[in-house]
Amino acid sequence: MVVAKKSAYEASRQKRLEENKKRMEELNLNKLAQALRTPSPSPMKKVKPKVPKMPLDPSAIRRSSRVADLPPRSYKEVPIEPMGKPRSYQRRDLLNRVYASYEDRQYAIQRAQELQSGLDQDIPSFVKPMLQSHVTGGFWLGLPVQFCKTHLPSRDVIINLVDEQGEESPTKYLALKTGLSGGWRGFAIDHELVDGDTAVFQLVEPTTFKVYIIRVNEPGESSN
Repeated sequence: MVVAKKSAYEASRQKRLEENKKRMEELNLNKLAQALRTPSPSPMKKVKPKVPKMPLDPSAIRRSSRVADLPPRSYKEVPIEPMGKPRSYQRRDLLNRVYASYEDRQYAIQRAQELQSGLDQDIPSFVKPMLQSHVTGGFWLGLPVQFCKTHLPSRDVIINLVDEQGEESPTKYLALKTGLSGGWRGFAIDHELVDGDTAVFQLVEPTTFKVYIIRVNEPGESSN
């Protein structure tokens, strides 16, 4: 009896297998399963060809439409032209500076003030004692701020310095900094100004100073 049941089960099982096989063939599942089991070659990655870099042509640089019609700007350093006639200066030894004593400095200032008091009071003037920064190294001469605001132009201009012999020296006046820059170095060296000397600046014209020099090492005299 057991053998009969087993035979019936096998017959039923075989029948189901045949039916499943038939359905798979109808649905084409065998070929699909075979295709899934077979690895397919992966497509090759496309590599973008490299474009050789061309040398940069400055003339080909894209420029704004606002400056497209202007010539290309050059950033090369341009030497600054010296003011006035060319001079050949020897570099001063800053290690050998000689500083005026307080007493000599004050005496030179006093004599400069006495000289100023004898000038025409209707013509603006001021007294300027010389320091090391004015006559060596940086050669920058700051002027009294209030005097500049009251009597000098509000823009950068050329100001002539005229000594007691009538020799003129052009200097660059910087309105924002209220001082003399280019050209002052030549005036200071030509007139051998040293620490402690005192100068009286008299504004004889809108952009011209008459300069009187009081020597710190020549008591009682004022000369060039």
